[in-house]
Amino acid sequence: MDDAWTTVRQLADGVPLREALGGRESAEYWVALDLAVRYPPWYAPDGWDPPRRDRSAARAEPATALALCHPDGRIREAALDRVSRYPDLLPLLVVRCVDWAAPVRGRARALLAEAPAAGLVAQVELILLLGRRERGGFAVELLGRALREGPAEFLHPLLASADRATRRFAHRTAVERGLLPPLGLARIAARSGDAVLQDLCAEAAVTAVRETGRDDGVIGILLTARSGRVRAAGVTALRRAGRYEEARAHLTDRSGVVRACARYVVRQGGTDPLPLYRAVCTGDAVAPGAAAGLGECGDRKADAGTLWALVRHPVPAVRAQAVTGLRALDAVTREGLTPLLDDPSPAVVRAATGALLPYAAEFPVAWLRGRDGPESPRAVRVAARRLLRAAGFRIN
Repeated sequence: MDDAWTTVRQLADGVPLREALGGRESAEYWVALDLAVRYPPWYAPDGWDPPRRDRSAARAEPATALALCHPDGRIREAALDRVSRYPDLLPLLVVRCVDWAAPVRGRARALLAEAPAAGLVAQVELILLLGRRERGGFAVELLGRALREGPAEFLHPLLASADRATRRFAHRTAVERGLLPPLGLARIAARSGDAVLQDLCAEAAVTAVRETGRDDGVIGILLTARSGRVRAAGVTALRRAGRYEEARAHLTDRSGVVRACARYVVRQGGTDPLPLYRAVCTGDAVAPGAAAGLGECGDRKADAGTLWALVRHPVPAVRAQAVTGLRALDAVTREGLTPLLDDPSPAVVRAATGALLPYAAEFPVAWLRGRDGPESPRAVRVAARRLLRAAGFRIN
């Protein structure tokens, strides 16, 4: 707010807008500038008031900028008629489109509707920021129309924007217009860390494969993605492509949602996944996800013993997933999992602690407090505190 107030004082002194901004032209800064004029800080000069009219041609732009943010709605409305003279004031025109005063808001919207599409696209971050407000939908709709009907060149830079809302808006529009090839969509879904883009692009890629009947490596990219939700989309696509057997390899995926999708696809292909899980869990090389998967679709009487044996497996990931499987089968016992609270693997300790929380009141309080000391490993201390809280005890 202090920087915005500095800009306001410079504008009041007649400093040109760009110079007063000093390169601070983010969406958040325009909003802060608007607020700084109407709600000056406590250290503002007594009786300070934004200029009500232009005093000279040299001061016209800065004075108009201040008038657009003036506390008096009549002054804001009158200033709107001068915006067309100063292209740099377009952001403040966007701000006025969400003005609380209906006459100001209506006039600003009429003027923004006449603005060139390139100008709207240049203000995408501000438009989307204000779009979260109650009256922010008008400018967002104008922007969407400009991107849907304008040249594709408008969209390309926005796809790589540093602003998350801008990236999402641009990708939605690009998908709607069919501007991104299926392989490109799959790569975006696989590489992006944004869950919204992962879902959007993975679904669009799978839809394109289904409609065209051509894979071209799209499903393979989805199946090898880091994100479980993207891999799940790839597994689901295997069913649509009739490639049921390929889903078997994903029955032991580290992600529960991927395993669930794989079981569904395998069943659609006429195979029961339960015997497959049992075979893997009793074999020489046990995949961690197999232990969890056995619990997710197994039988408590028939399969709990297999999972209890895997609780002592030499691979920590298998031990942790065996605990997950026991929880899924509702076969957890306090006596069986308590030794895992001292497991050398923090992941196993966390898994065991989560499974033992319903039994927290059965642990001796002194025993738990004794484990919450500096000599205990961090994972053990955290486990003790979680169990103490679950039992209703305060932690110092």
